[in-house]
Order: sequence, then C-alpha cells, then structure tokens
Amino acid sequence: MSAEPKPAIVRWPRQIKYIVGNEACERFSYYGMRSILAGYITGAVLKGGLGQDADASTEIIHTFVFANYFMPLFGAWLSDKIIGRYHTILWVSLFYCAGHGVLACSDLAGTVHGKLLLLYTGMALIAFGSGGIKPCVSAFMGDQFKPEQSHLLQKAYGAFYWAINLGSFFSFLAIPWIKDRHGYSLAFGVPGIFMAIATFIFWLGTKHYVHVPPSRETKSAGFFKVLFAALSGPRAPGQDFWDAARGRFSEKEIDAAKSVLPILFVFALIPIFFSLFDQTNSTWVLQGGKMVPTKILGLDIGAEQMQSMNPLIVMVLVPLFTLGIYPRIGRFASPLRRMSYGMFLAAASYLVVAALQRQIEAGAQLSVLWQTVPYVILTAAEVLVSTTGLEFAFREAAPEMKSIVMSFWLLTIAFGDLLVVAVTKLFSNAGDPAASVSTNRFLLYAGMTFVVAILFSVVAAFYRYRDPAAAQGK
Repeated sequence: MSAEPKPAIVRWPRQIKYIVGNEACERFSYYGMRSILAGYITGAVLKGGLGQDADASTEIIHTFVFANYFMPLFGAWLSDKIIGRYHTILWVSLFYCAGHGVLACSDLAGTVHGKLLLLYTGMALIAFGSGGIKPCVSAFMGDQFKPEQSHLLQKAYGAFYWAINLGSFFSFLAIPWIKDRHGYSLAFGVPGIFMAIATFIFWLGTKHYVHVPPSRETKSAGFFKVLFAALSGPRAPGQDFWDAARGRFSEKEIDAAKSVLPILFVFALIPIFFSLFDQTNSTWVLQGGKMVPTKILGLDIGAEQMQSMNPLIVMVLVPLFTLGIYPRIGRFASPLRRMSYGMFLAAASYLVVAALQRQIEAGAQLSVLWQTVPYVILTAAEVLVSTTGLEFAFREAAPEMKSIVMSFWLLTIAFGDLLVVAVTKLFSNAGDPAASVSTNRFLLYAGMTFVVAILFSVVAAFYRYRDPAAAQGK
C-alpha cells in the first residue's frame, strides 16, 4: 500500500512573527534616518543643517545607499561560510545601533566639518550593520518553512514586505515631526532606539528558530570556489562549462553553483529600477521642497512627509496583488513577467515626475500632493519588481546558495544607486548645482529604463525556471 501524501500545511511557523516584527522595527530605524537626510545635508547651517547643495546631497545619499547594499556580500559570506544567518543578524545589528548613536551626537559638533565627520562615521556603521544583515533576514525567514510549506512563501514574502512598509510609513511621518520640534539629534536618536528594539525582538525568538548550518560545518563549497574552478580548470573538447570543476567538487556542489548564474543574468538588468526608486529619498524630496506644503487631518505634509506615501500605497497594493490579482492571471503572474510589468511602470512614473518638474521650472505653484501620482505608479512598480525579486531569488537558488543570491539581489540596489552618483557626476553643471533635480534629468532616467524594460522582457521570455510552479505563477 502506498503511503498517503502529507496533508498541506496552511499555517506559518510560529517563529515568523519574531522575524517580521524585527523587520518592521529595523525598517523604521533605517527609513526614519533616511527620511531627514536630504533636508539635513541641504538645510541651513543656522537651523542645524549642513548647507550643502542639491547635487552634493544626491551624491552623498546615493553613495551611502550604495555602501549599504554592497555590504550584503560580506554578510552573505559571514553567514554562509562562518557563523550562520542567526548569529550574523544578531551580532552585526549591534554595529547598526552604534551608527544611529553616532548620528544622534550631531548637535555635539560645533562646526559643519565636525558634523560631516559624525555623519560619515554614523552612515558607515549603519551601512555595515544594515547591509551585513540584509541578505540574512529574508533568507532566514525562508529557512523556517518546511518543503511541504513552500506554497506559503509567496504570501509570506508579501507579509514580510508589508512589515517593511509598515515600519517605514510611520517613520516617514514621525521622524520629520520630531526633527521639526526637537532638532536633528533626537530625530536621529529615535531610529537608534527602534533598532535596539528590533534586535531584542529577534533575540526573543531564539529557541524557536530553524538553523541552517554554514558551509564551515557542512564542508560544502561556495559559489565562487566552484565558479573559479570552472573558469580555470582544464576542459576537454566537447565538455560544458562546469565539467572543469567536476574533478574537485561534488555534483551537488556544482548543481548549487549552476543555480546562480541564470539568476545573475536576470539581476544584471535590475539596477536601473533602483536608480529610479531610491531617488524618492533624494531628488523627489528636493523637488517636493519647491512645491507647496499642505495639511491632512491636522498633519503638516511637506516634502519629507510625502515619503510616507510609498509605504502607505505598498500596504494597500501587496495584499491586492498577492490575494486578488496574481491568482486570477495564472502564468501571466510568473515572477519575471511581474518584474517586466514593473520596469515599464517605473519608467512611466518618471515621465510624470518630469512633467511636474517642467511646471515648477515654469514658475507654477504646485501642491506637494501632486507627487501622489508618480508615487502610485512607482509603488506599483516596486511591488511588481522588488517584492517579486525577493521571492524569485529565494525560490530559484539552491539551498546552499540562498544568502549569496540574496546578496546579489541587494547588490542590484547598490549598483542602481552608484548609477545615480555616476549620472550626477557625468552631467554635473558648475553653473547649476541642482541639475540632478531637473526636467531633462528625469526624462533621461525614464528613457534609460524603457530601453532596459524591453531587454528584461526578452530575458524573461527565455528564462527556464528551476521551480516549475513559479513558471505557472503559483
């Protein structure tokens, strides 16, 4: 008699609540700090700011974000090779807390030079801490699901992303409010308190977590070792690329490494999306500063508070897309198709931003609420690209490669921000230190993204999924 199949598990593991709670508080701390960066760097010195111009602010912010998303390579190496995901998240979070503490000391510096030194030190520690844990948290959440629970991953990552935006929504409202009433030191200090709370919440779930041992314990080879062997080893005529590594590594190790390269070809086209998305915390804030603030339910809504529009819309769209739209369109909701749609929407959002900027340059007094239109379009793109990217990376990578693949996904954000720095430097205008916030610059980003979106659609059409269910949009 054949064994009966195991009944489908419909409940998430209990420890997921600790990971999601940690993520909500951590994102509050990160985006709370970022919500006031543009204003802090360009603000008047007499009001506690640093007095830098718009182009300098754009370069500083996007260099910081580049570092923040480059560090996942270190975090992935540390977790996969040495101490595992749990210990990486716990201990690297302490550097994160320290970085917020340094920023909170900004009022102790009596000069702009001293404040800049504290800013760079604090941002470096935050980049190390935030970047170090990034590839581990989302992969660690996936580790908690058994194979028979894999069908729950799409909704779980949707909830994970919802928690990210819950934290960032409140931070975009609360931290500028604290800054306006109590100054920058406290406004930078409160995110530090939330990061400490995030670390504590994560620690509370310790006894419930499933731990995937690092390769130091399993003795399995990492991606780069196998790749280097394949590149440098002898290869007889007729052998494929990976045959050169077969004399040194097991078939399982080679198969794990093979799972990474097709994913990297997809990821190579993603940076342009994040070069657009991450400007919501830089050039969009600076654009909003030239618009007319308003009040909603007694709250002052200006350029900094408008950043809360993104997470608010995400919290509406994630359940709408995940529970309502994706199940109804079947294979048209496969991960790469979703991401293709998002790339086109991102480009369209910058056409709207450019149209708003053209009116501002013509002297029009526009309400800052007009930014809601591009926010809705870009946020829909974010849900389609960013949320889906996390799911795609986890489902397509071999178990041994999940953290390194997550770090490569985050690296696309790093290169997206580096692209903003490069474009700002390349097209800088000595006579116009605010060229990064201009109609032509926004149109340039829109055109670049439309071209990449077409290329991405071609790649998506020919990609062969390791997970057959993903190809069917399940």
